[in-house]
Amino acid sequence: MKPNQRPKPTSSKLPTPMKLKILLPFKVFAEKSGVSRIVAETLAGSFGLLSQRLDCVAALTPGILIYETESDGEVFVAVDDGVLVKTGPDVLVSVRRAISGADLGQLRQAVTQEFLTLDEREQSVRSIMAKLETGFLRRFATFQHD
Repeated sequence: MKPNQRPKPTSSKLPTPMKLKILLPFKVFAEKSGVSRIVAETLAGSFGLLSQRLDCVAALTPGILIYETESDGEVFVAVDDGVLVKTGPDVLVSVRRAISGADLGQLRQAVTQEFLTLDEREQSVRSIMAKLETGFLRRFATFQHD
């Protein structure tokens, strides 16, 4: 470059803010635009999303989902098992249950009480389903041998 020349301006394109939609089985829990970052929990641990990140899909475990917007700041949402899908600037989170709140300690406690501990009825239903599946497979196996 010559001494009198200015450097060419580089295109300092600002990242496009993301659009976050949290879906429950029966309604849209939250829909936010202008999201600058998202942090979610998976079996492999926590991971962050910025708008420049490539498209991805992740299975979520019960935990705290964090997103940040310029207007709301950092927002915490306790989520149950689910899936996160990022396509371009759009991020869809589909979970069975979600609770939002300002106190991180209370949300962590809600995750433990509400999402990680199966209630007696759910345990009973799972037990019955396992017995039905086992019985079906046993009868199917004897039918195959006849």
